[in-house]
Amino acid sequence: MKASKKYTQSAQAITQKSYDVASGIETLLSLPKAKFDETVELHVKLGVDGRNADQQVRGVCILPHGTGKSLKVLVIAKGDKADEATKAGADYVGAEEIVAKIQGGWLDFDVCITTPDMMGVVGRVARILGPKGLMPNPKSGTVTMDVTKAIHDAKAGKVEYRLDKTNNVHVILGKVSFGKEKLLDNFNTVIDALTRAKPAAAKGQYFRNVTIASTMSPGIKINVTM
Repeated sequence: MKASKKYTQSAQAITQKSYDVASGIETLLSLPKAKFDETVELHVKLGVDGRNADQQVRGVCILPHGTGKSLKVLVIAKGDKADEATKAGADYVGAEEIVAKIQGGWLDFDVCITTPDMMGVVGRVARILGPKGLMPNPKSGTVTMDVTKAIHDAKAGKVEYRLDKTNNVHVILGKVSFGKEKLLDNFNTVIDALTRAKPAAAKGQYFRNVTIASTMSPGIKINVTM
């Protein structure tokens, strides 16, 4: 498929094989713009083998400037916890009836939070939520009794990072409109989190390849040593 004119212009404007993070973000922001506010993403190839349980990398961090996306939060809970979720600003709250709705194909939410006592009910839709990255998990803070904190964290810009099958991690950093300083803060927050999450069993170079890109741009390689 032939590349668009803007993509070709962007590729020609990336004159170095790699950049320090500040220069890389500046270069990204200088590229030809789309007609919408593009999302900026971070892609990291890690020097681990995710097939081994002791080399898994997974966790969450809260971006200081958020993701630029307004997230719809679903809380599956009953009684007082359902009331708490409503007061805390959850977009949808329910129990068995909302699980049945998901079984019927409804997935109009970005984050699913539940309390531990409801995991048996949520398990009915694990095969639906899992492939979409929506299944609640204690490691990501979405299976918890503190639903208020979980909702506030999600709304504030909490992002989850985890290895895919090719040992890459993909995380949203924000929007092009954020500008250099906010994107730099968000970038450093994610890299710091990944650094802390380095498995003890990982050997050799940890950050194998670090790339940033906007929705419509080529990737820009960033120098990160560890």
